[in-house]
Amino acid sequence: MTSEEKELIKNKQSLSEPKKSKFLRSLWENFQIILIALVIAFVIRTFIAEPRYIPSDSMLPTLEEGDRLVVEKISYHLHEPHRGDIIVFEPPPQLQELGYEKDQAFIKRVIGEAGDTILVNKGTVYINNEPLKENYIFAPPNYNLSPLQVPTGYLFVMGDNRNNSNDSHIWGFLPQENAIGRAILRFYPFNKIGRV
Repeated sequence: MTSEEKELIKNKQSLSEPKKSKFLRSLWENFQIILIALVIAFVIRTFIAEPRYIPSDSMLPTLEEGDRLVVEKISYHLHEPHRGDIIVFEPPPQLQELGYEKDQAFIKRVIGEAGDTILVNKGTVYINNEPLKENYIFAPPNYNLSPLQVPTGYLFVMGDNRNNSNDSHIWGFLPQENAIGRAILRFYPFNKIGRV
């Protein structure tokens, strides 16, 4: 092999090294970007907001089965849930004892806060002896409920589809600590995008 051929081979090798190096550097940069995106997505889903799917018709007519929502998680670290909020929550202990999984989220409307007295009589829900104005329900409740006072640290929640909802009128009070977040936005179906 002549010295010219040796030089040519050496030059080819030196040219190919930077290409490999650039490829590896590009691969490493892409990996870092993907890793950062995954960490950001994890942090957002865990602490800020997450998408949720409506699995039943217990919130008709407000929400329909199959709707997709954004649930924000920050506000309940700053204040307690308020009457009228639509909340997503982990099943309370009494439902977990019946076989519901801890991660099987429910969605209902907050009707009673700590200290409120709840009564259902002749199709009307009363809060502290005042009839609750409910223009969002599917139909008036066809059951009665004796007066119950919501204990400190608990909520009374009901589905908007009063007569087809597994809610506080059946299983009792919801511990506030079970609240995952507040439904704020429907993003699917697209023709119903908007605030909840």
